Amino acid sequence: MPHNVSLISTIAAGLGLAMVFGYIAARIKVPPLVGYLLAGILIGPATPGFVADVDLAGQLAEIGVMLLMLGVGLHFSLADLLAVKRIAVPGALLQITVATALGMATATLWGWSLGAALVFGLALSVASTVVLLRALESRGVLESVNGQIAVGWLIVEDLVMVLALVLIPPLAGLLGGTAMPVAEEAEAMAEVTGNIGIGPIAATVMITLAKAAAFVALMLIVGQRVVPWVLHFVAQTRSRELFRLAVLAIALGVAYGATYFFGVSFALGAFFAGMVMSSSTLSQQAMRETLPLRDAFAVLFFVSVGMLFNPGVILSSPLALVGTVAIIIFVKSVAAYYIVQAFGHGHDKALTIAASLAQIGEFSFILISMGVSLDIVPETARDLVVAGAMISILANPLLFHLLDRRDTRKATAPRSTSSPPRSDPA
Repeated sequence: MPHNVSLISTIAAGLGLAMVFGYIAARIKVPPLVGYLLAGILIGPATPGFVADVDLAGQLAEIGVMLLMLGVGLHFSLADLLAVKRIAVPGALLQITVATALGMATATLWGWSLGAALVFGLALSVASTVVLLRALESRGVLESVNGQIAVGWLIVEDLVMVLALVLIPPLAGLLGGTAMPVAEEAEAMAEVTGNIGIGPIAATVMITLAKAAAFVALMLIVGQRVVPWVLHFVAQTRSRELFRLAVLAIALGVAYGATYFFGVSFALGAFFAGMVMSSSTLSQQAMRETLPLRDAFAVLFFVSVGMLFNPGVILSSPLALVGTVAIIIFVKSVAAYYIVQAFGHGHDKALTIAASLAQIGEFSFILISMGVSLDIVPETARDLVVAGAMISILANPLLFHLLDRRDTRKATAPRSTSSPPRSDPA
């Protein structure tokens, strides 16, 4: 096939098969995301037949990541997080710690390095924004107290993963992967700080954090004022096309600028672009106008992840897969259940949070793919994460179904007809 049509063939095959398998998944009452991953497996190099361009799919996936992170930023509400901060912040941090620690212990037993075990454990510790929001919306509990706690918990997890995406590249060499080239400013800082024991790696991390902090400050101080003003200025034209174009131009422009000028990831740039947009009164319109394109590229993101999956891991590493799934579904949910109860909340609320977090998704894919590209984790880790995600996403609706059945039985259970004796009126 001529090279000049590989982009068209990749998009056509990816979206076409994703539509077919997504439809089948929806008909059998499982999230369409599973169908998208299956579509990617079918057009990937691990299966016979047509093989899409993996490099082009990776670039399309990068756009999908940016638009997914734009959506996360648009959903980010500091007010919602503050409303449930007493349980969401410490609870999410404790749950991430428990899941990461057990993931690390399991990977260490397999003979992986400490850095590979850390990245693998982190990838298993965070739930999917897409899966959770859709599950809560379908049950009509997104606006409830339990839904707000789950979303707040998810926001904290997302913020931790954003921080991990910033820190892992400069620490790749320390984690056993391919070390990033030491920048001239890092070398200069290492020379200046060498007398106090700070080497090139520490200097690189400090510069990375300083650049990230400068970007965040710029977005919060300047972007918080400029971006809403631009949106309002464009909205005055009353052109939906121009407004949609403005939102996308801002998101992709900020993401590219964040990488080019500040050295942080596209994902972090897109997240903060969405976050500053969320402060505008036009944020809901921005969310609606970009939703179709976000969904389309999100589909291509999941298809590209499926393309990188090797189904052979099911036969070659069955025990490792069982351990991965056990951590995702059981360890995370049990940890969340007891953490919620430890903070003084009831059994019902703890069950809802536990079921909400018993899956992984887009952040796990982003993190483990970064680990593979930096040679920190073996490709088997990516296969285990993708397989674990597919199984947990399939199991998640079943967990919510069991939870709904329990609530129904509880609501329809016959109440005791006996009543306490009344005291005589005074």
